Amino acid sequence: MGRRTVVVIINDDRESLGNLEEVLSSTGHEPVVVNDALSAVDVVVQKQPDAVLLELKMPRKNGFVIADEINRVLETRKVPIIAMSEYFKEEFRFLLTLCGIERHLKKPLNPLDVIWAIANVTGGRRSWDEEWRGQADQSGPMGQGERYDNKTQNGESA
Repeated sequence: MGRRTVVVIINDDRESLGNLEEVLSSTGHEPVVVNDALSAVDVVVQKQPDAVLLELKMPRKNGFVIADEINRVLETRKVPIIAMSEYFKEEFRFLLTLCGIERHLKKPLNPLDVIWAIANVTGGRRSWDEEWRGQADQSGPMGQGERYDNKTQNGESA
């Protein structure tokens, strides 16, 4: 199998992060999870992912701001961003476009919609159903992507 599609998932909800990490790992992607909105842009710049899954509603910095910051960095401005939110208002459509967000997924998320959206924004660089079949026969732990959160290495809050 070739290089795995790297997807940075930015969300302050740890349960949602874990679920998305499991879905992406099991379908042949390489998830990088970030639960701290303030460090999200730095992680995207460092990892240079194939795509970003971004929660819009977060307390410390909202997803619109994060998307705009990602798109202002030369090295990451072409990284496709998929927004996730529970609520969608028609007036958000302009903001999504303005901030460089290519897709919007409404929660609760359907795993197939997530995988399809990633394949769609990455131009089909990875055939998700091929990756799925390749991973389905392999047993092993799920959710082994990298994790970034608002804790230091010794477990104290940053």
